[in-house]
Amino acid sequence: MSPQSSTILLVAAVLALLVLLSAIRMTQEYERGVVFRFGRLLKRTKGPGLFLVYPFGIDRVVKIDLRVVTLDIPRQDCITRDNVTVGVNAVAYFQVVDPRRAVVAVSNYANATFQIAQTSLRSVIGQVELDELLSQRERVNQTLQHIIDAETEPWGVKVSIVEIKDVELPPQMQRAMARQAEAEREKRAKIIHAEGEMLAAQQLQQAATTMAAEPSALQLRYLQTLTEIAVEKNSTIIFPVPIDFLATLTDLLKRSRDKA
Repeated sequence: MSPQSSTILLVAAVLALLVLLSAIRMTQEYERGVVFRFGRLLKRTKGPGLFLVYPFGIDRVVKIDLRVVTLDIPRQDCITRDNVTVGVNAVAYFQVVDPRRAVVAVSNYANATFQIAQTSLRSVIGQVELDELLSQRERVNQTLQHIIDAETEPWGVKVSIVEIKDVELPPQMQRAMARQAEAEREKRAKIIHAEGEMLAAQQLQQAATTMAAEPSALQLRYLQTLTEIAVEKNSTIIFPVPIDFLATLTDLLKRSRDKA
C-alpha cells in the first residue's frame, strides 16, 4: 500500500471517528432527550443512557430534567376577602411528566410555573377570609394545588404539592386576635362553671327529696356532720337541732302559758 493510500485511509478513519463521536449523545437516568430533526419534533424521546443522532446539526437534542423541583414562592402581600392585609409565602413541588410538551408548549416551563404559582396564591388568598386561612389551611393548599396544576398541565408539568409556609399578620390584628382568644377562653370557663353549679344544684335537690321522704336520714346526716367536725379537733362544737324538735318545744311552752 502506497503512502498516499495510507494517508487517505487514516484521514477517513479520523473523519469516521469524528462523525461517530458527534452522533453519540448521553442522558442521565433522570433526564430525557427531546430531539428535533431539521427543526421538526420527533415523536419519541431519547434516553436514559447512550443513543445516536444524526450529526452535523441535522438533529438537535434538548435535555429535560424529570426530577421533582422545589419551587419557593416568596412573600406575597395579599388582601383577604374580609379586607385584612397579610403576607403569605408558600412552597410548591412540580415535575415534568411530558418532556416534549415542556419544550414545545412553553419557552421556560420553570419560570412559567413560578409566575402562575405567584398569581394563583394572591388570587386564592383574596377569595378566603382570615379565619379560613388560619383554621382551614389544608383546604386552601388543595385549592392552590388544583388551580396551579390545571394551568401547567398543557405544558407537561405536574404540580403535586402546594403548601403555605407562613402567614404574617399586622401587629394590630395580632393584638385583636389575642383579645378575642382571651375572651373566648373566659366564656368557656364561665360556661363550665355554670354547668357545674347546675349539676350541683340538681344533686342537692335529689338529696333533699330523699331526706324529706325519710326523716331519720336527716338525723344521720346531723351525726355525720358532728363526726366530721370532731376530726378537725376544733374547740367549738356545733350541735344542729332539728326544726321539728324546736316546733314541739315551742308548742309545749305555749300550752304552759295558756294553762297559767
